[in-house]
Amino acid sequence: MEPTSLILSIVSIINMGILGILIAIFGNMYGKTRAQLPLGMIVVAAMLFLHNVVGAMAYFSMEHLFSNEIFPYMLGVGVAELVGLIIFLKITLD
Repeated sequence: MEPTSLILSIVSIINMGILGILIAIFGNMYGKTRAQLPLGMIVVAAMLFLHNVVGAMAYFSMEHLFSNEIFPYMLGVGVAELVGLIIFLKITLD
């Protein structure tokens, strides 16, 4: 595996971990309150989780399709999502 594909996959896997934590938190909230907002957040987090699963699989299996020129942009998107998810998790836990 190329280092670029490995880095992109690691970022996606970290994103999936954070999204899994958020899904569990919102699932707990929904179980206690039956409110619509946590249910909506579960759906959003699940779609982002699916996005990262597909992305990580693509990075592992189709590394020959990704050129070194596009790597900084793809990494930027993944890291921006990671930063956003970390902030979202911190806000959720407060």
